[in-house]
Amino acid sequence: METNETNNKTVPCIVVYVTVPDKESGKKLAESIVEARLAAFVNRVPGVESVCELGGKIQTFSEELLIIKTKESLLEALTEHMKETRGYETPEVLALPIIGGNIPHLEWIKNRTRD
Repeated sequence: METNETNNKTVPCIVVYVTVPDKESGKKLAESIVEARLAAFVNRVPGVESVCELGGKIQTFSEELLIIKTKESLLEALTEHMKETRGYETPEVLALPIIGGNIPHLEWIKNRTRD
């Protein structure tokens, strides 16, 4: 794994986790994100089970997880896109920094996303 110092040679990149209610929603959202160049690519992970408290009860939901690779500078635009296109009242958008990696791949993320 590259160090943060090496990562500074390229733009700051992030991984964003988003859950969606089903495979069809995940497919449509992933395609719209890439088409809008808000991310270089999206991994879709089906069969995720989420557990949370809603209305004073513990509830379990079957969902699909989207793992989105993008530039840090696009997080706000990606979040707005999620609010406009996702079916949840409070969409989950969690961003984590990429602190290192393969520089050519990080450059590819930069080049496949909008400015």
